[in-house]
Amino acid sequence: MESFESERAPLPRNMIENSMFEEEPDVVDLAKESPSYPIDSDDVVYEPRSSRLLVRGLGENDLDEEEEDYESSARLLGMSFMNRSSNQRSAASSYTRQQPSNSCSVPSAKKMVVGILVLVVIAFVAMFIYFVPRCTFSKDGCQKANSSIEQLYPRASNGELFPWTGLRLPASVHPVHYEISLQPNLTAMTFQGSVAISMVVLQETNKIVLHSYDLKIINGTFQDEKVNILEYKPWQQIAIKFSKELKKGEKYVLKIHYSANLSNSYDGFYNSSYIDTNGKRRVLAATQFEPLAARKAFPCFDEPAFKASFVIKIAREAEYISLSNMPKVTTTALGNGLFEDEFEKSVNMSTYLVAFVVANFSSVSKNVSNTLVSVYAVPDKKDQTHYALDTVAKLLVFYNGFFEIEYPLSKLDLVGIPDFLAGAMENWGLITFRETTLLIGDHSSPIDKQLVTSVIAHELAHQWFGNLVTMRWWNDLWLNEGFATYMQYMSIEEVFPELDIDNEFLSVRFKALAKDALNSSHPVSAEVSTPEEVAEMFDSVSYEKGASILLMLNATLSKVAFRKGVIEYLKKYKGLNTQSEDLWMSLSQVTNPHTDVAEMMNTWTVQKGFPLVTVNRTGMQVNLMQEHFILNADSATHHSNLWHIPLTYVSDTCSNSSSCKQVFLFKNKTATFNISEKVKWLKFNYRSDGFYIVDYGEQGWRELIEALKENVNVLPHEDRAAVINNIFGLSRLDKVSFRQVLNLLVYLKNETETAPLTEALSQLNHIFRLLDKRSDLLLVSRMTTYIFTVFGDLMDSQSWEEESSVSKQALRSALLETACNLGRPNCINQANKLFDQWRTSNKTEHIPGDLMKAVLSVAAQTEEGWHVLLETYKHSIYDSEKRKTLQALASTQDVRKIVWILKAGLDGGEIQTPELPLVISTVCRHSAGYLHAWDFVKENWDKLTQKFSIGSFPLQSIIMSTTSQFSTKTHLDEVERFFGSLKERGSQMRSIQEAIETIKLNIKWMDSNLATLWKWL
Repeated sequence: MESFESERAPLPRNMIENSMFEEEPDVVDLAKESPSYPIDSDDVVYEPRSSRLLVRGLGENDLDEEEEDYESSARLLGMSFMNRSSNQRSAASSYTRQQPSNSCSVPSAKKMVVGILVLVVIAFVAMFIYFVPRCTFSKDGCQKANSSIEQLYPRASNGELFPWTGLRLPASVHPVHYEISLQPNLTAMTFQGSVAISMVVLQETNKIVLHSYDLKIINGTFQDEKVNILEYKPWQQIAIKFSKELKKGEKYVLKIHYSANLSNSYDGFYNSSYIDTNGKRRVLAATQFEPLAARKAFPCFDEPAFKASFVIKIAREAEYISLSNMPKVTTTALGNGLFEDEFEKSVNMSTYLVAFVVANFSSVSKNVSNTLVSVYAVPDKKDQTHYALDTVAKLLVFYNGFFEIEYPLSKLDLVGIPDFLAGAMENWGLITFRETTLLIGDHSSPIDKQLVTSVIAHELAHQWFGNLVTMRWWNDLWLNEGFATYMQYMSIEEVFPELDIDNEFLSVRFKALAKDALNSSHPVSAEVSTPEEVAEMFDSVSYEKGASILLMLNATLSKVAFRKGVIEYLKKYKGLNTQSEDLWMSLSQVTNPHTDVAEMMNTWTVQKGFPLVTVNRTGMQVNLMQEHFILNADSATHHSNLWHIPLTYVSDTCSNSSSCKQVFLFKNKTATFNISEKVKWLKFNYRSDGFYIVDYGEQGWRELIEALKENVNVLPHEDRAAVINNIFGLSRLDKVSFRQVLNLLVYLKNETETAPLTEALSQLNHIFRLLDKRSDLLLVSRMTTYIFTVFGDLMDSQSWEEESSVSKQALRSALLETACNLGRPNCINQANKLFDQWRTSNKTEHIPGDLMKAVLSVAAQTEEGWHVLLETYKHSIYDSEKRKTLQALASTQDVRKIVWILKAGLDGGEIQTPELPLVISTVCRHSAGYLHAWDFVKENWDKLTQKFSIGSFPLQSIIMSTTSQFSTKTHLDEVERFFGSLKERGSQMRSIQEAIETIKLNIKWMDSNLATLWKWL
């Protein structure tokens, strides 16, 4: 799946740990445990936590046998009671009777006997009253005491005991085939459904447990006999209990009839709408099941490892078409204007890949390598589908050849959904997209084409990585997303070299380094269990770091060996589920000489972060040291983990060709190697193919900087960009002074390449925004002057005409957007001139696509211009233009307009709700709006979490957009206080930890560097 977050491109991206010191409660106190999900008190007696049960030896796979459940329960309860009794005895034994004083007379024997008898009677009565339940004396008497099983199992919604205690499903039953019939009502926004699940028993069991969420179960049968279906809503599970064991190897059929509302939260089977060119609202229904929402459309075993085949039938009205993963077989008239479409039986696949759409769409098609490829869109935009069709055709041919496995289905549909939250979704045979990431109009720029091509390449790669071979569980999501991200860049470089995708991939790797440098980061392969934890895995670590370490491995093994290993992996595990070790084994088998890939790559996937390599040279000897690069914001967890680093380097004697590259495998804490005494300087991490940062020491940095000042082309442009990225990162780590950073940037006056210039501009813009939000006007003015000193001539020399080179467009748009945002007169004047020509010509005078954001943002600062843009946004049918117009509208400095646009994005009327994260991000970039956006998030948190689920990438984006530019203790306290108050409403999200950590780092950087900024700017 492609997350959509960047204002320019939807770059592929978005755990609750039990403390080892946390006190372990007695088993009978599990009812006091707080649940993993918000639970209505009427729904459940208590909610057991699987982590507790695992500690007790009652893990997910230990509860398959009912006898073991009862035996374990009784044993645990007995142990608990004995512990408590022992404590009581211990407490009683500490009491010592006082000796009588000599002043008291000794009672007679008769009195002592009577006294003892009285005490015994009193004690007996007291014990009787204490131990006999109060209900003994009540009118209704006592109910039967709870058995031990009641203490361990939660209550289903009907009050019966639910027979399962884990978030993960038991492995005793496996689905084989689903027959699904659906009848959506696009007027009432509801649907009726039935599912018949054929399953096989792998282990004898007396229960079947599967998923269902927000479905109203009407009835169910098992082997055509009616059964009672229990539901436990907090874990989105349903179950059937049997009086007799289901025998191993036997096959059974479970049928369920149900009804539900079409979802309004962009997942499950949800309703969508759009306004056509005649002003009429059109409705449709589509699906988004990844990661855990198939259960919202039909009862199912909703985990990736439960692969099965599917036959889907969809009833529709005559004005609509229906689409699903497989080609349509038949259409049957049902009467009352309804028709039922039946689709071919699918290949075996995970439930999250099932998809269907009911809509009024038009399409274009062509046959490619025995596959009918089609692109669908709303009728008004059919003419914008041709670029996508041509692109997917070329990429399909490439992937068929590269993987040496033909795409296995007879058809492939790409569908543009008007109201779609993700960037795209790789459903097998029915890939769904945002319109922005699929459609290309006549005036779209090469950068727009680069975006659409990237998303198509990513989703098409998933047809092999993710669909054909699927990760076993979401902890290894990177096997899907990291590979698809890597393949999207590699394939475009091969098939569409004119799109200059290498600069984009380099930028992506820098962003992944920034994310992974935080203590709140996580390993590439991380343990997850709750839905919130699963959702948070869709981030830059799984996508971009995953792709980055695959690039590093490809560079280490060689392209030929890497491809051979990938083909071996796909062929060996075709149709199956895998984990990381399976990939490493396949790659190890093809290396010559043999390389233990797992030994190397586990250091990059099972521990978070990446290494900092420190280089010190003494004569001919080079001394290396590695440590965890972590931006310590006073809460970092230090460890002594090491990485197996394929360290590459070049020198002044040979630096601009891949043949110059030297490789040193760096496994230990320290290492040394020798070089020629003729070498003047070294540059490590050639072309930034490795996922690490290098500190050259004071002398090494001085030599590199002087070399760049003397000859800008002494290093490839990727290496120059990496030098800039690394030195800014080291500055944040206090390894390099900011004065040294400014010294490096002096060389930029001779720089002409996009990658280093845009990286430097991005880093300086980040600092500018931090200063701007502190309202330190004098320092902001100095920073503006400094940026103009470094980039001003280049800004003024940019052309405002059409430009064909993607790389030059990317540089031009970055320079001019910054120039206009900072108020550079030449930029403002040129932008106003282009806008006036565009407006007075009734928009027939074209604005180059890469300049549109800069031009429209200038226009949006006037009352008249803003309203012109609002009307343009409402009526445009070109999605790239529409999105840039929305960004311009959100860049206004008028507080009333800021308040309006935020509310409009939340309401979802004039501005579609999926665009709200972009609106908030744009508002936060400017000093006039960022506090309003933060207040908006606080005031509307509950509404936001209804539209964007907790842990989802849109919510992660909103959190970081509104907080990442704070750099004062006051704002830190406010952020901690607000998120701390949320509790189960989101406080557990990793992105909140990231937000707080980022603010602390901003404060620390300001404390360390403000004096330097005042002195040197």
